[in-house]
Amino acid sequence: MMHNRLLLALAALLVLLLIGEARRVAPLLEDDLARRPHRPAECMFGKQIRELGSTWYADLGPPFGVMYCIKCECIPVQKKRRIVARVQCRNIKNECPKPTCEEPVLLPGRCCKTCPGDYSPDIAQDVPPQISPEEEERSLKHFATLLTGKTSLPLRRDDLTPSSTLNDAYNYVATGRFNFQRKNLYYSFYLSNSTPRPRSLQFVDMSGSILEEQTINPIGGVYQNATGKLCGVWRRVPRDYRKLLREERLHVALIWGPSATLTGQLSRYRSLATEQFSALLEPTIGTDRSLMSGAGATAIISASTASAPSIHVLLVFNGMFFPSEISDVPLTVQLEHLEKRYVIFREDIIVGKPSIERNIGEVRSALSGADLRLLARGKLGITVSSRSDPQALSLHGAVGPRATCDLYQTLLSSEAPSSASGLAWAFLDRGGALRYGVQLVGLEDGNPILTLVDDGGKRRTEIEDLTPALLAGLANGSIERPGPRLLEPLFSGELGVVAASHLGSVLRGRLIQKPVADARDTSAPILLRRPDTEPVASGMAGLVWASVDLDCTLHYELEITGLADGERTLQLHLETMPLIAQGAPVARRLLEEFTGTVLEGSVTGLSPVELYRIESGISYLEVRDKALGAVLKAPFKTRTPLSCLPHYADNDVASVVAYNMQPPRSDVENSACFHETRFYEEGTQWTAKSDVCTMCHCHRGLTSCDTVPCPVTPCAYGQIMKTMPGHCCPVCTTVSILNETQSNVTATTTPGSRGCMLAGQYHLAGAAWHPYVPPAGFDTCAVCTCDVVTLEVKCPRVQCPPLDCDEKMAFRPDKKACCRQCPPVSKSVATPSTGDMLPRDQATVSTRRTADEILAGGGCKYPVGGPFENGKEWHPRIHSHGEMKCVKCKCKDGEVKCDRKRCPRALCNTIARQKKQGSHISDIDDCCSVQCKRARRHHRLHHHQKRTSRRELRN
Repeated sequence: MMHNRLLLALAALLVLLLIGEARRVAPLLEDDLARRPHRPAECMFGKQIRELGSTWYADLGPPFGVMYCIKCECIPVQKKRRIVARVQCRNIKNECPKPTCEEPVLLPGRCCKTCPGDYSPDIAQDVPPQISPEEEERSLKHFATLLTGKTSLPLRRDDLTPSSTLNDAYNYVATGRFNFQRKNLYYSFYLSNSTPRPRSLQFVDMSGSILEEQTINPIGGVYQNATGKLCGVWRRVPRDYRKLLREERLHVALIWGPSATLTGQLSRYRSLATEQFSALLEPTIGTDRSLMSGAGATAIISASTASAPSIHVLLVFNGMFFPSEISDVPLTVQLEHLEKRYVIFREDIIVGKPSIERNIGEVRSALSGADLRLLARGKLGITVSSRSDPQALSLHGAVGPRATCDLYQTLLSSEAPSSASGLAWAFLDRGGALRYGVQLVGLEDGNPILTLVDDGGKRRTEIEDLTPALLAGLANGSIERPGPRLLEPLFSGELGVVAASHLGSVLRGRLIQKPVADARDTSAPILLRRPDTEPVASGMAGLVWASVDLDCTLHYELEITGLADGERTLQLHLETMPLIAQGAPVARRLLEEFTGTVLEGSVTGLSPVELYRIESGISYLEVRDKALGAVLKAPFKTRTPLSCLPHYADNDVASVVAYNMQPPRSDVENSACFHETRFYEEGTQWTAKSDVCTMCHCHRGLTSCDTVPCPVTPCAYGQIMKTMPGHCCPVCTTVSILNETQSNVTATTTPGSRGCMLAGQYHLAGAAWHPYVPPAGFDTCAVCTCDVVTLEVKCPRVQCPPLDCDEKMAFRPDKKACCRQCPPVSKSVATPSTGDMLPRDQATVSTRRTADEILAGGGCKYPVGGPFENGKEWHPRIHSHGEMKCVKCKCKDGEVKCDRKRCPRALCNTIARQKKQGSHISDIDDCCSVQCKRARRHHRLHHHQKRTSRRELRN
């Protein structure tokens, strides 16, 4: 018994710790939800998002697992005016009913023991929802609201200032439309011309408590600017709030400032399901301001061209009554031409019980075909006026596209096996024009026929030819005056896009309505294609909308067609640094796993560097299958707010891939190389950043680097060897020139000083060097010099001496040898090349004994000058450097061992002091001079890195 109590106490403690951790740790799909300025009312338990009002058993993971006696709930908690969510867990062991039998049993997944044969639901089980998600979505499909000064609720305020009693937005007018889909509430607003764009939006209950709050982008996206609408979405609406929406007890508020607010009630209207056009009505100029202040109206309009053309108008309005009018008030509704000022029809309506906040009126009338075309082109307006005094009480507004934020999109695919694919999208702008975009990829015909067709009837009817706008597989344009013939199939989802090749291939798709929020508020979607170009029977392709909001959150909406098995588990990846050059780093982030053909989501926590790569267009979106690998992929680019991007002074940063250049081409002949955080184009050469004495070049996507070899340059009398700052090889210079150079270092290291340029490299006057010839590297058989007087560059090749042997017997000691030499013979020593001269003492030995005799006596083979007697010591010679005095080789029992001279620190200090004084350095210290120079360079680099690390730690 005591053991069970300890386990329960420990489990309860772990639950509390897990709840606290859940408040700190972000959810699985949004890595940094706490950074969002307005956190939604939902709970996070561990790494799972829990809906407000939901209950569950605490899952503590291994080794405890699910604790069926620990019941947790996501409860609402009010903080001032805001409703926030909190996790509350309790032990329900003591709530179990007492069993009626002597030996009760504990069933799996239960907390309470029950008697065998008894069937009673466990008290800890959650209550299932009353209606299915499909039924709930149908009941919450369409809502609308009118926001005016007369509809606004007196919301409670946290700051009770004198200005809070005044409403600066009293004469603003707005109307909204709301569409519920998959637990998300999409909203759309039309604002009058005199109404500015609000700062924020709130969903509130009847008491004014804030259920959801969102900041409005002051600039707006591409779609919002083109349509003049305000668009957004409230994602994952909790169950309790969906009940408020169903009961029409939910309000929305637009906020312009502390004392400027409009609210409106979300209400159902049957006409919203068939709405094709909308109108926002304001008080007409010349009306009674005292009576019309804070008044407005919205019209929900639908038209039909079936048997007899007709129009249906549903009006929601207020402010149209005199104080003495309390019942059965007559009003006049008329439809008129905005430019020519003639009336198309005039109808009267009767309002039985006038309301200050909201009144409803309905009008039906027949229209001619010409009037319907004027309606579709935005040429008509609606006026509502008082029958008793139309000059004093009147509202007027133009008829435009419906207020809902929606566009139409489709993927174009072929019924036959084909590698071709495409996409199309369209929407109506504020002027009523149909803007469209089409992208075609993989058609064998470069000039296909592109048309819009009506797929609603038995036979497809061509409506519009878009072929003149098609160029290189892309078509972007607008249809300025679409009539009912085009709009009716568009609104009903029966408008198709067909791309037909002259060779027989056909791509087709049907435009489907989609709500606009976050991701779709951009310029165009992205077409995802298979990485290979082989024809596939399924015609698999993808369409992605993506955007980055002010909170630096990446939103994406994906649709796939041609998926053979819809139950396959797919993954959506974001590649911010794809593999586009060998050696380059790769950065890939898993956004979400999903099944099916549609995916909507968002991700936070992207670094400024990753967002900059997205802005730069080097990123990729990729759909992967765990078994098959990449199935769809496309380059990805979208605009990012400046506040989300990094601020660097130069491009030498970790994200240099994005800052360096445009993405290199991936074909073999024109590939690029990645070296030391930068990209280099094919065929270019450069000096390595880490070592100025290293030259690199790019050849077929591979980087090759070589250390700069310095040729032997004997100096004249009175001159010394000196390596100038920024150069690798020493030059001959006098002491006076050296002192002048040290006093003005920049003069010797800038192109303004005397020197020569060759292949983009600068060399001082009098310098000698081996030319760098990619892809072979340095040509040590040629020595270039910069003439001191004329500053001309000459690169003569090494002159090889004549051979004393048969040319067929001559050979090169190694691949980089400049001259051939004769093989060693017993009768005499072959005359070697200038750079491959044998030591004198070896020459005398070789005349006495043959090579086989030397090797038989323990001698050693050696490429230059060998073989050597056992015990012999010598300085090796290299054709390009001559005798290496700093290296001594010794032959012992057939093995050659070479050691470099070790220079003590005291000798390095002496050499450094002599160089500062301009004294002559003896030949015996030449090797130590070079070795000490490298040691000093390594020492300075090491101390620089330590200082940099310390500064970073302090910052």
